Amino acid sequence: MKRARKLAKASTARRASKPTKRLGKLAKRAGRPKTSSAAKVIVRKLVPSLRAATNSMAPPSSAKRGRIVRGGLIQMSNPLNDITAPVAKVAQAMLDKHLPMIDEAGRRGVQILCLQEIFNGPYFCPSQDSRWCDIAEPIPGPTVSVMQQYAKKHHMVIIVPLYEREMAGVYYNTAAVIDADGTLLGKYRKNHIPHTNQFWEKYFFKPGNLGYPTFQTKYAKIGVYICYDRHFPEGARLLGLHGAEIVFNPSATVAGLSQYLWKLEQPAHAVANGYFMGCINRVGTEAPWNIGKFYGTSYFVDPRGNFLATGSETKDELVVADMNLDMIEEVRRTWQFYRDRRPDTYGDMTAQLP
Repeated sequence: MKRARKLAKASTARRASKPTKRLGKLAKRAGRPKTSSAAKVIVRKLVPSLRAATNSMAPPSSAKRGRIVRGGLIQMSNPLNDITAPVAKVAQAMLDKHLPMIDEAGRRGVQILCLQEIFNGPYFCPSQDSRWCDIAEPIPGPTVSVMQQYAKKHHMVIIVPLYEREMAGVYYNTAAVIDADGTLLGKYRKNHIPHTNQFWEKYFFKPGNLGYPTFQTKYAKIGVYICYDRHFPEGARLLGLHGAEIVFNPSATVAGLSQYLWKLEQPAHAVANGYFMGCINRVGTEAPWNIGKFYGTSYFVDPRGNFLATGSETKDELVVADMNLDMIEEVRRTWQFYRDRRPDTYGDMTAQLP
């Protein structure tokens, strides 16, 4: 027992002397004399209190990081470009291709995920072929049901753009919003419907009738714009007025038509309205229409117009970025666009002019 006590005492003494020995070595290297025994005692007493003081000065992790939300965007090419294939088979192939990447988003900690416009099929609007109406489904419906399971599995908000069937002959270009617990919060229907340059959307879609809703999810209040909507600043402002912190714009657009606008308009919306945007475009070319290359380049942009993450022009890809939502307050205290707007002077904007 005496031997054990002596060994324990010697071990404690060795551990206590290590910091002062290191100080002595450092002093010697610097050409200064070794620390005296009195100084060693003082150091031993002071080191624990200095450590405690330093730790107490460090802000908690939440204060360091702010209100961080991790967003994800999936850009993807259509795997089955066969005009003879049944529409249901084409839709299933695209859904099956997305599911592993949705799981990847879950593994990477994505909290809000947005898919591309009419994600579960090709961009069929060049065809003006009514057989593509068979891809439309109700919301809620079978695809939303699948996505609700994935949202719940990964505790992840998912924005699901679909071709929606409201009733026989009435169809919308829609995005369903599912919360992190699998609850369907609602939907946005695309308001601005183009009919130009092989984007013959009026053949397939009725203009939206739900206004510009926002959705309070577990992680942030979000809004949705869809593709051609992005050319209209009015709806983008209304989403901000309705409290959106992040606006997602799922799209399908090709290089020859709009690429020069892709990184202009949406950063401008983010800056003018003081919110984040997540902008998604599909990739690849789609037979038999071959209207051009869908150029991807999906990205997140912050309220100052800075790009946080950008996808490639050609690859199937999950684009991920962390957004500090505290920036919204900071930016809006400088740029008081909501304070200084003059709605009393905008009457003509709601009139059918010219």
